Amino acid sequence: MNDADVSKQIQQMVRFIRQEAEEKANEISVSAEEEFNIEKLQLVEAEKKKIRQEYERKEKQVDVRKKIEYSMQLNASRIKVLQAQDDLVSSMKEAASKELLNVSHHHNHHIYKKLLQDLIVQSLLRLKEPSVLLRCRENDVSLVEDVLDAAKEEYAEKAQVHTPEVIIDQIYLPPAPSHHNAHGPSCAGGVVLASRDGKIVCENTLDARLEVVFRKKLPEIRKCLFGQAA
Repeated sequence: MNDADVSKQIQQMVRFIRQEAEEKANEISVSAEEEFNIEKLQLVEAEKKKIRQEYERKEKQVDVRKKIEYSMQLNASRIKVLQAQDDLVSSMKEAASKELLNVSHHHNHHIYKKLLQDLIVQSLLRLKEPSVLLRCRENDVSLVEDVLDAAKEEYAEKAQVHTPEVIIDQIYLPPAPSHHNAHGPSCAGGVVLASRDGKIVCENTLDARLEVVFRKKLPEIRKCLFGQAA
């Protein structure tokens, strides 16, 4: 083989090697581009997912805040309604307390005297004590003295016991409310009876009776004023 053939063969080998190298380089380039595109797509999808999750999280936060705000507004409205209802009920009770003052007014003395007698009898029946202490308002003392004997006899007959000893206390119940004593203790009338040792007390004032009746009738009052929901 002469030099020309050797040179020709070498050139052929060089071309073959170069072609193979170019093909391999193209393969590597295509493969790298594919991997790059796949990785880029994965990164894009990951970012999209992260953005969606962040949006959903913020959307949930907004929804929760809206629900909290609605709940707070609803509770505030309910509190206002309940407060208005309580104010109305309180004003009714206050009006009833003022009406009680008319019971012991001078032009109703005969009615009030009978009421005092009934209250004393009722208190004696509750206490069932042979000797009791009676407390009333200072301006009711004469009325109590007028009906006390009759009340003791009525009690003795109903309870089938001896006539009890009833001592009128020198410490009096507060007077009726007035402009001079608007915020001090007051009493619309009635009596308080207690055992001599003070262990048993029967508060039978008009104020106490109103409190008991009002507390007992409160569900009916609220239903009448505000309907079934109240």
